[in-house]
Amino acid sequence: RTIPYSLNERGIGALRPIDGLEAQIKAGCVENWLTVFHNTNGKNQLVRREQPIFNTNRISLVNTLLSSLLKASENRRLKLHFNCKCIGVDFERQTLLFESVYPEAKAEFEPLLVPYDRLVGADGSRSIVRSQFLKTPFFDFEQKTYRSYYKTLFVPSKNDKTGGKLQPKAFHVVRSQIGISFVASPQVSGGYIGVIYVPRSRQELLNFESVAQVQEFFRQYLPEISILLSDEEAEAFMKRPISTQLIVRCSRYHHGERVLLIGDAAHAVSSSTGQGCNSALEDAKIFDRLLDECEDCWDIANAKFTEQRLPDAHALWELDDNIVPVSKRLFVEFMLRERWGKIANRWFPSLV
Repeated sequence: RTIPYSLNERGIGALRPIDGLEAQIKAGCVENWLTVFHNTNGKNQLVRREQPIFNTNRISLVNTLLSSLLKASENRRLKLHFNCKCIGVDFERQTLLFESVYPEAKAEFEPLLVPYDRLVGADGSRSIVRSQFLKTPFFDFEQKTYRSYYKTLFVPSKNDKTGGKLQPKAFHVVRSQIGISFVASPQVSGGYIGVIYVPRSRQELLNFESVAQVQEFFRQYLPEISILLSDEEAEAFMKRPISTQLIVRCSRYHHGERVLLIGDAAHAVSSSTGQGCNSALEDAKIFDRLLDECEDCWDIANAKFTEQRLPDAHALWELDDNIVPVSKRLFVEFMLRERWGKIANRWFPSLV
C-alpha cells in the first residue's frame, strides 16, 4: 500500500531539529535534481531543479519516524496501540472510541473508550476527529474528490530484454493524449514507484480481467512504461484497488485549547502538488515553535496555529487543481511560461 513521497526543504527542515533524524531519512531517499517529461512525440524534456528533492515512499518514511520515536521515548510515558481505528469522538466528555481494524476481532473485543487531555487529530483526509468539528459553531468545511483515479505501479529502472530504461535518479512524468498520466519516483532500491492517473470519466480503463488487458493498456497509452513491465507486476497491478484522493479545506484547525487538526486532517491536497507530506511535517514544526513562544499554553498556541496556517493551506488548495494543466495545449503553455519565468528572473531578479 505504499506510495511515493517527495520531500523538499519544508519537510526535511521540519525533521532537522531532531538529532540524527534528517540523516536517517535521507539514507532512505534518492537525492533528485531532475524531472524528465516524456512527450507524446517521443522527445523528452529535462527540467533541472535549483534545489533537490528527496524521493522516498510512505512505508520507508513511516518506519524511520517510528523507529526514531521509539528510541527517543524509551522509559517514558509513550504508549503505542496498533491495529485500532478511531470510530467516534466526544469533545464534551473528552473521550475517543476505538475498535479493532480486523473484522474477525470485532466480535471478541468490545470498543475501547479512551479519555484524553489534549487531542491532536492527525488521522488523514477522512478524519474522524474533524467530523466532530462539524458539530461545533462557526466551522466551515469543504471537500472534493480529485479529478483522477489512480493505481500504483512498481517498475525497474531498466529491462535488459526489451531495452527499456528510465533515466536513473530522476523524477519521470509521462502524459498520454486522453488525460492519462504516469509519474515515477526513484527509490534507493534502484527501481521506481509509479502512480497512474486516469480521469474519472474513463474509470473503466482501470478495470482489468486479465494480464493481457493490463499489458495492452500500457502498450496503447504508456508505451515507454510497457517495456519495463513484468508479467508478475502486471498481474499485481490488475488486482490492486482503484483509489481516489480527497482534497480538504477547513476554516479553522482547533477547537478551544484541547483539540488540534494537523496534516491531511486539516488541509489534504492531491499528490499532484507533491506537498501533502511536506505540509504535514511543517505543521508539527510550526506548532512546536508556537508552544515554545506561548510557554506551553495550548489555548493561545492552537489559535495562533490556525491563524498562521490558514493562508498557506488555502493557497495550496487553490493551486491544487491548477498545478499542471490537463489539456496538451495548456500544458505546453504552462511549460513555456515556467521556462520564461526562470529566464526573466535571472535577467531582472528585482522585478520577477
